[in-house]
Amino acid sequence: MIKSHPHEQLLVQYATGELNPAMLVMIGTHVDMCPQCQQHVADIEEQVALKVLGERVSDAALPNTVVDSMLESIMNSPAPIQVRAEAARDYISLEGKRFALPATLARNEHRIGQWHHMVSKLWRAPVDIGNGEMLNLIYMADGAQVPEHTHKGREATLVINGVFNDEFNEYRDGDFILLDEHHKHTPQTQGEDCLTLATLDAPMHFTTGISRLLNPFSSLFFR
Repeated sequence: MIKSHPHEQLLVQYATGELNPAMLVMIGTHVDMCPQCQQHVADIEEQVALKVLGERVSDAALPNTVVDSMLESIMNSPAPIQVRAEAARDYISLEGKRFALPATLARNEHRIGQWHHMVSKLWRAPVDIGNGEMLNLIYMADGAQVPEHTHKGREATLVINGVFNDEFNEYRDGDFILLDEHHKHTPQTQGEDCLTLATLDAPMHFTTGISRLLNPFSSLFFR
């Protein structure tokens, strides 16, 4: 059961198209996986549509003759040409395992780059959204750990498959986590691997031990 969801403002911005491309894919992928947020987004879209429709009607009511003419034009329009699109691949593979991709991520499968082994039991595949926007697929094998860190900006993480935990909670398929400079944590896997989708708007900052030496290069690992 999904227990971590985007907050209300993010869902409103998603429904109204006000998010940047990276966060739009992040929220869209969560919505693909979460029936609760699917219904929430549908309710928001309905409220926005009713508000817009109400404002337009109150601003200037159309005469019946104009409405009839518009309806006749729509009904007599030629049928749209049906174009058969090539199906997107709905899975990715790594280390002999296959992971199913939710619909939004599957539609962007062609944007997923090659897997790169980072350190220890961590792999990363960039997802180039365009216009300088980047997501990362992060694979954590069983027993992996990201050193304790905080964030200079916001970090959004979505669990695609598997389980990871930190000092605060355990996160499973569909869970969405949004952190900022007020959070410090140590993500790790225990007994199961985990595939996540993540985006950062500023480099992370390692806070303990020898890992602090990596801070000048952290953007090379998680961009």
